[in-house]
Amino acid sequence: MRKTEIKITKAKIKRGRRRIDRRYCVTLPKQGGGRTRRFFKFTPDGKKEAETFLQLAKQQQSNYGTAAFSISDALRAEAVQCANKLGEFGHSLTDATKFFLGHLEAQKKSISVANAMEQLITSRKRAGLSDRYCRDLKLRLSRFAKDFEKATVATITAREIDEWLAGLAVAPGTRNTFRRDLRTLFSYCERHGYCQTNEVKKTERAKDVDRPVAILTVGQAAALLNACEDDTVPYVAISLFAGLRAAELQKLDWSEVDFDSGVIEVTAAKSKTAQRRHVPIAENLTPWIRPLAKLRGPVTPGGLRKRFDAVKARAGFQRWPQNAMRHSYGTYRLQQCHDAARVSLEMGNSPQMVFAHYRQLVKPKDADAYWTIVPEAADKKVVAFAKATQRGSV
Repeated sequence: MRKTEIKITKAKIKRGRRRIDRRYCVTLPKQGGGRTRRFFKFTPDGKKEAETFLQLAKQQQSNYGTAAFSISDALRAEAVQCANKLGEFGHSLTDATKFFLGHLEAQKKSISVANAMEQLITSRKRAGLSDRYCRDLKLRLSRFAKDFEKATVATITAREIDEWLAGLAVAPGTRNTFRRDLRTLFSYCERHGYCQTNEVKKTERAKDVDRPVAILTVGQAAALLNACEDDTVPYVAISLFAGLRAAELQKLDWSEVDFDSGVIEVTAAKSKTAQRRHVPIAENLTPWIRPLAKLRGPVTPGGLRKRFDAVKARAGFQRWPQNAMRHSYGTYRLQQCHDAARVSLEMGNSPQMVFAHYRQLVKPKDADAYWTIVPEAADKKVVAFAKATQRGSV
């Protein structure tokens, strides 16, 4: 096949029956075979334009082959315009193409929110996270999946997520919890190529007003213990004087309560943070639980929720503060030892959280009274503590 040579020639173009125009002609090869031509005026300026075009054509052929000559004038002009705009931000057409192709690939590979949620939860279970965590994660993400059931993960924008979060009829702290779980979901999707970026990172956190945690007064703690039957005493006493989380305490076995060493072992498998820790058995906790202890078996009884509701009712509580017993432990314990790092190890929290939430909520005399709440006698349901402390309202 004859190879088309890039060159300038003189051409005659017939215009009607008698008129003939002379032009400078630059001949270019076509991709796939054949040729194309560009004409310039037959003037000194036209000749200069043709020669300039010829040099550019040869340079393009050297750099890109014959494909460079298949670009139309309109496409070439558009490319120059786009390149100039991208250049203002230090990027090229190649950068833009790579970015957009990645976006298209992510959209093509993307999956529904519901599918992504199920994959995330499965991966969390395989990683050993607790059933409770996985249930809570699924509960919150299911609301998002329902409202975006027709969308794939890659098509959801930060603005849409922000609007969805703002529309939740929940407190700021709860909204931030939803945002945290969504961020986890989109991070998982980004790692697996279901979306190009984590759009949740671009959303706003809700402003959460820092309110003091709700704790029990010394009188309320005593009243609660006084209202317990034998089967609920260990649950309440360990919550108040060892600060275990409710979920951790419900998994606790008597074999993990070591009176000889003076510690309660919270195993990694039963801890919310998946980290083993030892919690000291306080001096006033021992007389509450040792008479009821067993060699092994669950510390808390079956049907705990109904039993504990009855205890709270007998103690006179009309409204129960969330996590009141654990918060009470953190508050009175920090006032007792003045060591946030120590309390954080006992509670399985960070020192920053302990210091921020439990510092200076009670007076020293109240802490002294709290840690002297003991049964008056082994055979009586009467609580003894410092006489100077008045029973708080319940």
